[in-house]
Formats: sequence, C-alpha cells, structure tokens
Amino acid sequence: MVTIHDVARAAGVSPATVSRVFNGGKVTPARALSVQEAAAALGFAPNRVARSLRKQRSSVIALIIPDIENPFFTSLARGVEDAAQRTSLSVVLCNSDEDTDKERRYLEVALGEQMAGVIVAAASQDETDLGPLTDRRVPVVAVDRRPRDAEVDAVLVDNHHGGEVATRHLLQAGYHRIACITGPEGASTSEERLAGHRAALRAAQGGAAAADDTYVRHADFRVDGGRAAMRELLALPEPPDAVFVANNLMTIGVLDALREADRTPPGVGVLSFGDVPWASLVRPSLTAVELPSYELGRTAADLLLQRMDGGVSPVQTVVLRTKLQVRESTAGPARS
Repeated sequence: MVTIHDVARAAGVSPATVSRVFNGGKVTPARALSVQEAAAALGFAPNRVARSLRKQRSSVIALIIPDIENPFFTSLARGVEDAAQRTSLSVVLCNSDEDTDKERRYLEVALGEQMAGVIVAAASQDETDLGPLTDRRVPVVAVDRRPRDAEVDAVLVDNHHGGEVATRHLLQAGYHRIACITGPEGASTSEERLAGHRAALRAAQGGAAAADDTYVRHADFRVDGGRAAMRELLALPEPPDAVFVANNLMTIGVLDALREADRTPPGVGVLSFGDVPWASLVRPSLTAVELPSYELGRTAADLLLQRMDGGVSPVQTVVLRTKLQVRESTAGPARS
C-alpha cells in the first residue's frame, strides 16, 4: 500500500508538504503539482475519512458506549444521532466493551482528531479518565454513567429509585428471599441499583426481608454473567424465590438458568432493570423497569450542543426517572 512517505520521496518533498497539499494547506503551485503528479503515478489515495474529520472539527462528535449489543445503548445511540442530525452533526460510534484500555484509546482518538465533543458512558466509575479532554476544553457529557471525579455535564438515570421500586414491588407481590444480580463492582449503575434494592429491604423492617448479601451477586452485565450468577443462587441451600436483575442482557441468562432448573416465573419471580421489546411477548411476560434510554441520548446530545455553543455553566446534571411495567413474571411465589 502506497503511503504519504512514498509520495514524499517520489516528489522530493517532506511528508508534511504532502499532507498540506491534500489537506488544503499553503504550498507553492509548483510543489503542489509535483506532489499531485507523484501521487497519481504511484496510485496514492489520501485517507478521506481522516481528512474529513480534520476539516470538520465542528461537525463530528464521538459517542463512546460500553456494549453495542445491549438494546439500551442502541436506543441511547439513536437518541444522540437524531438530536445531532438536526444540527448537521455527524456521530462516530465507539464500543468500549467495558474495557477501560479500549475506552482510553477512543478518548485519545477523539482528542487527536479534534472532534467537536464527546459523549461517553464510562466503562469504570474509578478508572475512566476524562481529564485529557477537559484540560483541552473539549466539551464532554457523561451519559448513564459518570466517572467519580469528573467535572463534566451528565445525563443519568435515577438508578437508586428504580432499584428500590423494583424490590418493593417484589415484596408486595409476596416474595421473601429476594436476590439481586447486579453489574460489575465499581460501575456506578451497578452500585446504585444494588443500593436501591437494599433500601427497599431495609424499609421492610427486618425478618425474612432483611438485607442479606447471601442473595447478592455481581456479574458482567452480559447474558453469560446473568446465567452463571443465577446458577449460583439456585445452588444455595435456600434458593431465592425472586430475583431483581440489574440489566436486560443478564435477565436473558437468568431466564435460561431457570429453564435449565425447571424453575420458571412467577414461581420464582423475575424483574428486569431495563425493558425490552420482547418483554410482553414471552410467556410469562416479563416485569421490567422501563428506562428512558432514547431520552438519555437525546438530552445528552442537546447538552453537548449547548456546551459547544459556549453555554450551560456551571456543570449540569440531569436525572431522568424510570417507570415500572408490571407483567406476569412477578405474579407471586409458588404455593406449596
């Protein structure tokens, strides 16, 4: 593959001169012609994507999400894109896979390519570092998750309230041994949903409903994590009679583990944090906490646009509420 260095050697100029020719920089007509002739002879094609990103600094933003396979983040991305398109902004979608090293590389690319702004759902509350961007005054909005010490605008879900409402519903439905399968330790969404679950148990005033980490499991927010955690819980001497699952993908794994054990809802109650299109189609239909995922993305993009225009000071945090969708999977425990 022909590179910019090959063209520079053929034209007798520096690579920087070749770059200026193809990026609209100041070059004498004679040198520009020499570079263009060398490029044509070698069959060199400049990287149009990279050129576009450099030239359109004010029209490209990065959206960094932790799991592109999760319908929650797919809907969030749609909200970002729809809001961005209204102002002719383009969105570059980056999937960190919950990997802080991969996320860091994407943040470096966003800085290096001088993107107009960044929207990020942090892979880690403690390890995600937005400092290099904020130090360079790049507008940044955290969405769904905000790094612990980051002084940036944020659009978040009220995870604590959603977790509390979910577990309170299970208690009111007659379940007693209520487990919580939440996400990785250190992820703000994991900890907040678990805290809401514990608050509901404490409010039930002890006894069988008292908070007990025997029934708490941390997993990786994916199908396999939910399946493995549910298998562990089912192997306990007294398995739970209900489970609050802190995201939609883990819920799929939980349902699969229950199917393997021939334990199906509502005999074992299942409540998902995060609604999905198929929740009302499966039998029994799935009770879920509905998240405003599209609205999260749209609001984050609107906030970023305000920052790019020099507005919204000081740092602003927007918190959106959840909604419980009660269906058949939490109709009440099995009767002996």
